[in-house]
Amino acid sequence: MKIAEGFVLRKIAGEHIIAGEGLARVDFSKVISLNPSAAYLWSEVQGKEFGPDELVRLLLDRYDVDEATARKDVTALLEGWREAGLIEE
Repeated sequence: MKIAEGFVLRKIAGEHIIAGEGLARVDFSKVISLNPSAAYLWSEVQGKEFGPDELVRLLLDRYDVDEATARKDVTALLEGWREAGLIEE
């Protein structure tokens, strides 16, 4: 999977926000905010193919978290990204 074209991560007023670039991605009815760990994952995989295992590894390398918790968090994160149309499979 990969992050869908036209979406970028911006930091606005201390918040990590996903913004759509170009008229095809403009939808002012929803704003997608990421917590710092989700923003870190986005930054690490933007422009690359990735899978859940890579996201889990990135969390384990950076944060003091056990693998079961990291995998649960990644599963929930990817589900949210899919529902928002932020990733392509």
